[in-house]
Amino acid sequence: MNKNNFVITIATVNGSGSQSANSILLKTLFRMGVPVGGKNVFPSNIAGLPTWFWIRAEENGYVARRDKADIFIAMNAQTLVEDMKTLKPGGFFIYNSDLASSMQPTLEAQAKEMSLHLIPISFKPLVDQSTDSVKIKKLVINMVYVGVLAKLLKLDLDILNKTIADQFDNKESVILVNKKAAELGYLYAEQQLSSVYFPFQSQLTEKNKDKIIMDGNTAGALGWLFGGCTFTAWYPITPSSSLVEKYIQLAQKYRKDETGKNRFAVVQAEDELASICMVLGAGWAGARSVTATSGPGLSLMAESAGFAYFTEIPCVIWDVQRVGPSTGMPTRTAQGDLTSAVFLSHGDTKHPCLLPGNIKECFEFGQEAFDLAERLQQLVIVLSDLDLGMNLWMEKKFSYPEKPFDRGKILSAADLDKISQFERYGDPDQDGIPSRTLPGTWHEKAAYFTRGSGHNSKANYTEKSDEYQFIVDRLAKKWETAKTLVPKPIYISSAEVEKSLDEDINNTQLSVSSSQSIGLIAFGSSDLAVKEAMKLLTDKGIKSDYCRIRAVPFTSDILDFLKNHPITYVIDQNRDGQMYELLKSEFNQICHLIKSVKHYDGTPITADSIMNSILTMENKRCQ
Repeated sequence: MNKNNFVITIATVNGSGSQSANSILLKTLFRMGVPVGGKNVFPSNIAGLPTWFWIRAEENGYVARRDKADIFIAMNAQTLVEDMKTLKPGGFFIYNSDLASSMQPTLEAQAKEMSLHLIPISFKPLVDQSTDSVKIKKLVINMVYVGVLAKLLKLDLDILNKTIADQFDNKESVILVNKKAAELGYLYAEQQLSSVYFPFQSQLTEKNKDKIIMDGNTAGALGWLFGGCTFTAWYPITPSSSLVEKYIQLAQKYRKDETGKNRFAVVQAEDELASICMVLGAGWAGARSVTATSGPGLSLMAESAGFAYFTEIPCVIWDVQRVGPSTGMPTRTAQGDLTSAVFLSHGDTKHPCLLPGNIKECFEFGQEAFDLAERLQQLVIVLSDLDLGMNLWMEKKFSYPEKPFDRGKILSAADLDKISQFERYGDPDQDGIPSRTLPGTWHEKAAYFTRGSGHNSKANYTEKSDEYQFIVDRLAKKWETAKTLVPKPIYISSAEVEKSLDEDINNTQLSVSSSQSIGLIAFGSSDLAVKEAMKLLTDKGIKSDYCRIRAVPFTSDILDFLKNHPITYVIDQNRDGQMYELLKSEFNQICHLIKSVKHYDGTPITADSIMNSILTMENKRCQ
């Protein structure tokens, strides 16, 4: 019996209302204390194309997507035959027999060949009993399979019903029809499937005590709120739209003054270029300002990103990455914007990038991005992705931020009184970071001219070579200073990896197991899959140490990590191995010590794909 350890895949049609049913199933397991993760693989059209939802329950916390499922709920006639191939041998294929009459012989033959259990269910008579409304039947049919699984998996019915009520915001009529549909599915399984031996069960546990489940876009919006964001300009684009929408909801509730007036502004601009220009204006005026976008929008912001870099205006771009190039696959996930984000714009331009690996860091980097932008006086780009941004992830409850905002080198009128001359683009502390004043500072020395053309340390126009070179050399020095300010990597060894799933194992000090271990480097949403791959590799006799990079520019200890391992595999969710290439460029003296592992089919990376790639390369290396 597999208790709290199974993978469910559900195939439906986009726009059929399955998202609510799948969320209810996932959240019921979470509320029962079962460590669980969910991945929604959906098309970019409004309705009609196939969509899949993966639920993974694993009692130790390894909840990244797997390549194969134990249980498949098949509700889409277009994909029935192919969907069956997603199952492991011995898996259960539960399907809507109303859709499969012509394919029945093929399904039976394929199930026999693959050693699968077929469970046909006629959903029509069941959903007909739940409501007379044809429109509602199309939606609540999904709750019937929730009821079937509730019986087979032994879900706690009180928790299930409470989750249904919460999902539909306590709207009584909607709750009743969904509960009825689930109950009909449950009764069917109780009466018709009692003879089926089903080796998967859920069980109440305390594993999720003090944990929350949330998507990364919601966590990021909370981070903006706590991080002091007061201005947002944006143009809607998948998969970042929900981030701004959630921020608007939160700000309308919590960012008001004592009279009830809004203490924030959100502008939906005419395009991404207008958005970043508005954000620059707000940042210049002293507001903590941000825009959210994805790859195509980031491309459009390139010229203004160069302006932000050269004029040294603090602001933030939050990029929820998707598959490119061009329009690409808007509802598939990738990490393909890394190189373009670091070097966004023309000329010698480099921007600090933060790389959150979980929803906690989406929350924390909400403030961290603004702090860095103001401390460094430049654009900071946060690189999330569709998987992290739109899917549900478990994490310990967030701590209330206690760190004060870092506004950087802002000179007040009193500060200006103490200096003989204010040089807006000088280098007073020899760290590459100048001082700035905010508009409205009442002092004769406060004013300066902001220009994207050549300027000298006093903000005067220039085309003198030495004055221009002073500015760009100082900006290069600022990049070196940024290496001491960005979040340090997290280091985890094979021995610590299981503990890290339950506890905050956030070792930012390099501590490796010596030359007996291979190195792994990854970033962003690859984190859970990498940790599971470490366990799988250990089971095959290969120990590993893991460095999760959380920011560019790179901190110096990454070089030490690379030197301390005979080989390090750099894991990217993009075709060209962009993190691998950046590391090779930065640490060219150790190019022979790193190899690239890539996953770029648009689906969330899996532990299996990481392990298999590494095993193949390790076999070649050791021959």
